Amino acid sequence: MRTFDLTPLYRSAIGFDRLANLLETRADTAPSYPPYNIELVSEDQYRIVMALAGFDRSELDITTERDSLVITGRKHKEDQQKTYLHRGIAARDFEQRFQLANHVKVTTAAFDNGMLTIELVREVPEALKPRKISINGAGENVQVLEQRQAA
Repeated sequence: MRTFDLTPLYRSAIGFDRLANLLETRADTAPSYPPYNIELVSEDQYRIVMALAGFDRSELDITTERDSLVITGRKHKEDQQKTYLHRGIAARDFEQRFQLANHVKVTTAAFDNGMLTIELVREVPEALKPRKISINGAGENVQVLEQRQAA
């Protein structure tokens, strides 16, 4: 079992103790089925790709709840029993949860050739974006100039 000392994070960051606790608890309990990738497409765009061999589009459900994304797969029960000599495709029910950061929204989802692709984007409201504050001479009013940060 691995243990990480996150004390420096607690000293220099405010409000990230919940994130550190999530990292500590999820490291050992993260499910390995189905396999997935998380890609950074651009500065504010992400992609989750899941390998779902044996699943049909009608057997998948994607929901967002507050700050989490839940992907559920429920296989339809087959009427006919099959006898397998080797069964290497794990087509079992699953539920995969992802914690989303603030202002991350799911934009699209596509299922093609057994691969589920979910596109996410981080949309920070204008009121929460960084602002440039100009400093004037003594006795003058301080003007707030809104300026978007160049990427």
